Amino acid sequence: MGLTPVRDDAVAAIVTTLEMRQKPPLRPLPASRLRLARWEAPTPDRYRALFRRVGAPWLWFSRLVIDEAALVAIIHDPAVAIYAAVDPAGIEVGMVELDFRTPATCEISYFALIPELAGQGLGRWLMAETLARAWTKGIERVWLHTCTLDHPSALNFYRAQGFTAIKRTIETFPDPRVTGHLPPETAPQIPLLSRR
Repeated sequence: MGLTPVRDDAVAAIVTTLEMRQKPPLRPLPASRLRLARWEAPTPDRYRALFRRVGAPWLWFSRLVIDEAALVAIIHDPAVAIYAAVDPAGIEVGMVELDFRTPATCEISYFALIPELAGQGLGRWLMAETLARAWTKGIERVWLHTCTLDHPSALNFYRAQGFTAIKRTIETFPDPRVTGHLPPETAPQIPLLSRR
């Protein structure tokens, strides 16, 4: 057993890949005050604003650092479906991104609600809605990944929804609070070891 050093200006996480190989049985969708709205070709600014809102507490940064042309190529691809979870006041409080670019496969690339909604059963509603859209004709596998930087209940939540863990990897990356892509006060549960 050994420890692997991580630079002070970097972050490391254990990433768990999970998959579902069979469409779950149809069940009534849990009730929710939210609705899931499809975003057709969102602007990069609108997309990044929601991405930051739901993902910053977990140090999501990948779509903040990608150049605009590359981001547009993904979020405007007809094989990528983006949804916003919207509350009764019309405020976007969550997101789902489904990637169908690999044949017979749907990757749940992003799945999140704002942290203020945790513990209200809305995650089960959002996953039921997500899986109803992911398991379309010809899909044989739905998969996603989570990591140790995510909400502490994330891994168990995905397993409870029918996903099976199939792989673990270690990811290291420059701390987005150090690079300036997220404010230094973001994700206080993850120690910031280096300042710009």
